[in-house]
Amino acid sequence: MARRPVPRRAKLAVAGIAALGIATLGITTGASGESLIDSHEISGSVTVENRWFPKTAANAEQKDFGVNLIAAPELYLESADGTSLTLEGFYRYDSSDSVRSHADLRKAYLLLVGQIEDQEWELRLGVDRVFWGVAESRHLVDIVNQTDLVENPSEEVKLGQPMAHLTLSGEWGAAELFALPYHRPRTFPGRHGRLRSAFVVDNDRVMYESGAEEWHFDVAARYSHSVGLFDVGLSVFDGTSREPNLQPAFPLCALDPGACVLVPLYEQIRQYGLDAQMTYEAWLLKLEAIRRMGARNALGEEEDYTAFVAGGEYTFYAVFDTDIDLGLLAEWNRDSRQMRAPNIFQNDIFAAVRLAFNDFASTDLLVGILEDVDTRSRSFNAQFNRRLSDSLTLNVEATFFHNIAADDAAYATRRDNFVNIGLTYSF
Repeated sequence: MARRPVPRRAKLAVAGIAALGIATLGITTGASGESLIDSHEISGSVTVENRWFPKTAANAEQKDFGVNLIAAPELYLESADGTSLTLEGFYRYDSSDSVRSHADLRKAYLLLVGQIEDQEWELRLGVDRVFWGVAESRHLVDIVNQTDLVENPSEEVKLGQPMAHLTLSGEWGAAELFALPYHRPRTFPGRHGRLRSAFVVDNDRVMYESGAEEWHFDVAARYSHSVGLFDVGLSVFDGTSREPNLQPAFPLCALDPGACVLVPLYEQIRQYGLDAQMTYEAWLLKLEAIRRMGARNALGEEEDYTAFVAGGEYTFYAVFDTDIDLGLLAEWNRDSRQMRAPNIFQNDIFAAVRLAFNDFASTDLLVGILEDVDTRSRSFNAQFNRRLSDSLTLNVEATFFHNIAADDAAYATRRDNFVNIGLTYSF
């Protein structure tokens, strides 16, 4: 089991900048040094965001309010033969938690495309983000990219992942192969941050089961196809887990419990995944299921397990003869480890209402509740988005916790209700 503190974010940033320079040089100049660019596009966004926690924190060192500034620039270059380069950066400054202030190279990949008879292929080389899954409450099968946990506790935001991604598609469906040469550890909130565990996670003391540490060569594959009413995806991943097992730092925790910190351990795992969706008139029926081997449970013991999220969505279009569409969502999350699961989804029911106003401002509202069937712990979430002008958008998110049981994985965040208000300028 390998263990050593390294400045991984700085190292990845340097590698990303170097790869970015080489890729840009390759697509912008030919052998004669002449420009090969046929078209280009510069875009992005700047966001000012405030996050407020109305309740006093469980730990006195945690702060109740934070001002954030976020920049997300994008550049797209394309040559006459269809080769393209996509670059997408990200930076957040957080006034309350220095760990949440971070930069990331979300995308920096060269895209090559071609045909083999009646089949199409594309190859992406560099840093990219991919998404697998169909469910609303949890993206269970999505495993290629690491979660950007300090961005949002929903685990929906992902970090950029170095990869080679080959896709071959035809009438028979699409087959994707992934070569993943570098693992990115998850960043957890700092000592002054909210929505963290009872003990601070030391982001610089990372342990790996593999002797190759973060350089273990991971592989993944996915096959997807649409047949009639069904969209189906089958996937497999073999390599370093994106979800760490958090362990007390010994002997520090034994000698001084007040100074105890948690250390992330990343095991070698294999995961088989299935995601499926049936679309019938106003119905969407969804399923995500995995079988994972090699991971550890909440007791720190290795335990193979099966998990799924199943449910559906029904939409009432043009309710009361207006432009508004009303969607009703319901899903069940289940983990075979039950209370030994190190997450909050061991046996939970999710229900939500989605309103799409279909107006000029693209207004939408989602209000949902997640309840643990075993402990009756509940969390409420509301998300509101509205475009104020062609370039200005208002985003509001609120999350509240209720009746969080002491044995629930979310107990440490029981006082971390928050309201997040953001104003985004897009260019």
